[in-house]
Amino acid sequence: MTEQTEQIAAAERADTRPARFDRRLVPPMILGSILNPINSTIIAVALIPIGRAFGAPPSETAWLVSALYLATALGQPIVGRLIDILGPRKLFLFSTSLVGIAGIVGTTAPDFGVLVAARVVLGFGTCAGYPAAMALLRSEAERTGEDSPAGLLTTLAVANQTIAVIGPLLGGLLIGLGGWRSTFALNIPLAVLAVVLGARLPRQPVTGKEPRRAIAAQIDLPGMGLFAAMLFSLLLFLMNPHVSDWYLPLITIAMGAAFAWRELRATTPFIDLRILGGNWPLLATYGRSLVAYTVSYSFLYGFTQWTEEGYGLSAFRAGLVQIPMFIVGMAVSITVGRRRGVYSKLLIGAIGQIIACSLMLTLTASSPIIALITLAVVFGVPQGANSLALQNSVYFQSDPERTGSSAGLLRTFGYLGSMVASSATAASFGRHASTSGMHHLAWFMLGAGAVYLLITVFDRSLLRLSADKSDS
Repeated sequence: MTEQTEQIAAAERADTRPARFDRRLVPPMILGSILNPINSTIIAVALIPIGRAFGAPPSETAWLVSALYLATALGQPIVGRLIDILGPRKLFLFSTSLVGIAGIVGTTAPDFGVLVAARVVLGFGTCAGYPAAMALLRSEAERTGEDSPAGLLTTLAVANQTIAVIGPLLGGLLIGLGGWRSTFALNIPLAVLAVVLGARLPRQPVTGKEPRRAIAAQIDLPGMGLFAAMLFSLLLFLMNPHVSDWYLPLITIAMGAAFAWRELRATTPFIDLRILGGNWPLLATYGRSLVAYTVSYSFLYGFTQWTEEGYGLSAFRAGLVQIPMFIVGMAVSITVGRRRGVYSKLLIGAIGQIIACSLMLTLTASSPIIALITLAVVFGVPQGANSLALQNSVYFQSDPERTGSSAGLLRTFGYLGSMVASSATAASFGRHASTSGMHHLAWFMLGAGAVYLLITVFDRSLLRLSADKSDS
């Protein structure tokens, strides 16, 4: 009997299966991560109707874009670090509640200034989604013993990619049904759903089991404040670069120096500059994010405005032109997500950007609609490849204990790129989205695409990352 009992116990041990990823966390992860891209892209087709409603030219409506990115670029790395320390649940619930408040304010905004304020609140509200998702991926990977949650990383990237591309179409549909205010009202039900799903997130901190005092000591408030001041002055200058604003770069440099001094001496720095400074592959990834999003958002905002004003399409039809990019982008993300390595993904994205920017230079107001659709198809390739490659890169290159803040910094560099794109779009178009202005923007994008290609080709660390078993 004893021998039989031992055999049964041995069989039970052999039948023990490894822990699996908690699938209940997937819906809030995806919904939280897409709140920012859906609001980033849906506004693209609403800029012209909003401008007409308030008598604001493109150079002023660009503030609706810049306001959200200013808030989010400041907030994401800070919220990401707090998630690393405190866990995602409370920050996720608080942030998504702000999304609902922003939706109400934007829907009822009486003037353009209030609308810009609503976008600022919206930016802060969408800060927690992506860092929380990446931190949960890391913690679940450690719990289950999976070195590379490739399928979930691909799912997250495809969800963000899908929303980013169908955003203009959805925006056009909403504007056609209920006017531009409906693009803000959409955030109200999304926020309610996010709060409900967010209740599924772990109540306890994902990382660390220290007492509250020890946890509080890890929050580097002075470092966060100096970082915010540095980034705020830089972004203000990028919004409207002008000689009269010469003091803003000086403030940026001064705050940057103070931030570096603080972080190099802090016991638990907000951003560990020693580790980050020695992690050249991660720094290169941030640089690629900056350039990639400069090209991507220049196309998103510049091309969309031109299709409405310069080419004469309605907001809804301008959104329809983006459908091929949605299909191709999603297909590319799914296809390359099954393969090992990030180098090939980045190279595909780099070449796709250069080809697409070159095609933009051939478009005129008399071009056939098939030419616009062809351009959207080509732009779907870098849209699908770059986002997945950058996300995978930062996941594997970052310090596991700082996954949330590293993911937040990735988005911050992307937002810096979007700010550059916003400034370039405003400078290229002025008061009217003309064909000549679109061509000027295309030349700028082509130069940025060339820089992206060079950064990728000469980064040999990507080959080592691709060869690592964890990148399967």
